[in-house]
Amino acid sequence: MTRFRLALATIAVLFFGTAQAVAGSASLVVDARTGRVLSAENPDTLNHPASLTKMMTLYMTFEALHRGQLAWKTPVPMSATAARKPPTKLGVRPGETITVQEAVYGMIVRSANDAAAAMAERLGGTEEGFARMMNAKARQLGMNRTFFVNASGLPASEQVTTARDMARLAVALMRHYPREYRLFSVQSFAFRGRVIRGHNNLMYRYQGMDGIKTGYTRASGYNLVSAVAEGNRRLIGVVLGGRSARSRDEKMAALLDQHLGRVSSPGRPMIESANAPRLADVASLPGVSLSYAGTKPAVEALAAPAAAAPTTVPAAVAAASAPSFSNGWRIQLSTAPTAEGARKMLVEAQSAGGAALLGGTPHSEAAGKAYRVGFVGFVSREAAAIACDVLKKRSYDCVLLPDEG
Repeated sequence: MTRFRLALATIAVLFFGTAQAVAGSASLVVDARTGRVLSAENPDTLNHPASLTKMMTLYMTFEALHRGQLAWKTPVPMSATAARKPPTKLGVRPGETITVQEAVYGMIVRSANDAAAAMAERLGGTEEGFARMMNAKARQLGMNRTFFVNASGLPASEQVTTARDMARLAVALMRHYPREYRLFSVQSFAFRGRVIRGHNNLMYRYQGMDGIKTGYTRASGYNLVSAVAEGNRRLIGVVLGGRSARSRDEKMAALLDQHLGRVSSPGRPMIESANAPRLADVASLPGVSLSYAGTKPAVEALAAPAAAAPTTVPAAVAAASAPSFSNGWRIQLSTAPTAEGARKMLVEAQSAGGAALLGGTPHSEAAGKAYRVGFVGFVSREAAAIACDVLKKRSYDCVLLPDEG
C-alpha cells in the first residue's frame, strides 16, 4: 500500500508539477447543452474533490451496468477494509453483502464511504486497482487535471480535481447515463429497517434542481456540484472550497440566479420542500438525449480534443440497466378521470408519503376511460406495505399487490 501511494504521488507530480492542492475558492457555471462557460473563478486551480469523487465511482458503476458486468441486484461483498472506512457510511458488517442498487443509493444519498470502497473492490479487485481505472476514465472524459487515489474522496493529498473537470464529469453522467442520472434527485431511501436521508439541502429548496453531489473534508472545504433545468436550458454549477455548507449553498444559488435571471432570498427557501425535485419529476431531462448510442463524452468548451467516445450500448442492454419493476411489489391507490389528474394525484401522494415512497416509482396506466394510479417497483412486500400504511394514515385508499410487470 505504501509503495502504491508513493507511486501515485510521483505520477501526480508528473501530471501537475505538484501533488499539493489547497481549499481555495473556485467556481464554474456552464450551459450543459452548448458547453458555453457562463461564469468562472479559478476553474483550473487544483482542489481536493472530497465526496465529489463518488460521481466518478457512480459513473463507472453505471458503465458496468450497461456493459452487463453488473445487475442492480448483484451482491457486493463488504470487506473488512471497506467496512472500516470512517463515516459517513451504511455501517454494513464485514462479510455481509449489499446490492448494487443499495450501494448506488448509499453513495448518492448517504455519501457512504463503505459503499464506495466495496463497489471499488467489486469492480477493480482492490481500491487501488479501481483508482487506476478511475484515472484512465478521467483522461478519456477529458478530465486532464484530476487524479484519484480512492473511490470515496476520503482525505488523500494526491487526490485532486478542478471545477472545470467536475463540470465535465457532471455532463458525462447526464449524457451517457440519463436514466441513472435521475437517481441523483433521490432525497432518502429505506435501508434495512431505517430511513437514510440526504444532506444536499440546496437541492430540496432550489426550483428545478435535480442534484447532484456534495462533498466536504477539512482539506477540501465545502464542495458542491449542482444542475438546474429551466425550460430548454440546463445549467451546471460547481463550487469548491466553501468555508461552510451555508455559504457554499448561497454562493451556488447566487451564481445560478445570475444566469437564470432569478432573485432568491438567501435566508428563505426558494421553493417549498414538498415540491422539491424527486425521481419522478425529472423523467425527461431538458438538453439531455435519452439515446444511449452515439453520444459523445463532452461538449464544446468543456470538451478535450483527445476525449474518446463511449462504447455504444445495445438497446437490450440499455433497457436492462434500469431497475426492474417486475416480480416485485406495487401499491394501487385509486383512479383519476384524466392523465393530468393522475399526474397530480401522484405528485400529491409523493408529498404525503415522503421517504416511504422512495422505494417505488410513480406509475399510471389507462383503465378504460380512467387512469389507474399507484407506485411500482418495491423490492419487498415489507417496503410496499410500509408505504401503503403511511398513505392510509393520510386518508389514501391503498391496496398492496404483487408486481407482475
